[in-house]
Amino acid sequence: MARDRVLQNFYTSDKWRSFRLGLIAERGNRCQHCGCIIARPVDIIGHHKIELTPENVHDHAISLNPEQVELICYDCHNREHKRFGYQNAKEVYLIYGPPLSGKMSLVRQQLQRGDLVVNMDSLYSAVSGLPEYDKPDALFSNVIGVQNHLIDNIKTRLGKWGNAWIVGGYPEKFKRERLADDTGAELIYCAAEYNQCIERLQNEESLRYRQDEWRGYIDKWFEQYRE
Repeated sequence: MARDRVLQNFYTSDKWRSFRLGLIAERGNRCQHCGCIIARPVDIIGHHKIELTPENVHDHAISLNPEQVELICYDCHNREHKRFGYQNAKEVYLIYGPPLSGKMSLVRQQLQRGDLVVNMDSLYSAVSGLPEYDKPDALFSNVIGVQNHLIDNIKTRLGKWGNAWIVGGYPEKFKRERLADDTGAELIYCAAEYNQCIERLQNEESLRYRQDEWRGYIDKWFEQYRE
C-alpha cells in the first residue's frame, strides 16, 4: 500500500535511524513503560506517542521530536497497539451528560487513532451529509440502526478497534447503567449546570438559528436526568 511505503521510507531513513540511536545514547536501554532492560539496541522500539500517518510523518515536530518519542520494548509496543495477544485489551467508556456539556471535547482529549466512537450527532452527519446540529427526523430509525449495530460490535468486541467511546445524553439512570453493564463500559459523567448549557447555546454561532430547538433538548435532558 502507498500509505505503508510512505511510513516505511521514513523508518528506514538515515534521519530516523540517527535520531533513534541518539535517544538510546541519551536515555539508555531501559523500557520507558515497564522498566525492563533491553539487551540489544536493535530491540529498542522508538514509539511515537502520536501515531504516524502519511499526513504527519513529514512534520518533524511529531516524527522527530524527542518529547513525542518513547523507547520501549516489543511487549509494551504490542500492548500500545493492541496486537499479538493484546487485541482483547479494549476499554469501553460511556460518556454522558446534558447537551453542550462538552462530551466530545472530553473524548477528543483522550481519543487515540484507531479508537471507535459511537456518537449520535456524528452518525446523523455521516448518514445525512448535513452538519451535526441538523438532525432530520426522517433518518432517526436509520441512525439508531447504525448506532445499535456498532454497540453490538462493542458488546462482542468485534473488530480491531482500540478503545470504544459511547457518547450520548443518557439522562435515565436505568438505561445508561444497563448499557454500561451490557458493554462493560466505565460511566463518565460530563458535568454541566443548566445555566452553563444555556450560556453555551447562546454563544454557539452554528446554533444561532436553532436556539429554541436546542433549548428544548436541554430542558428535556434536565427534566429526565436521574443520578
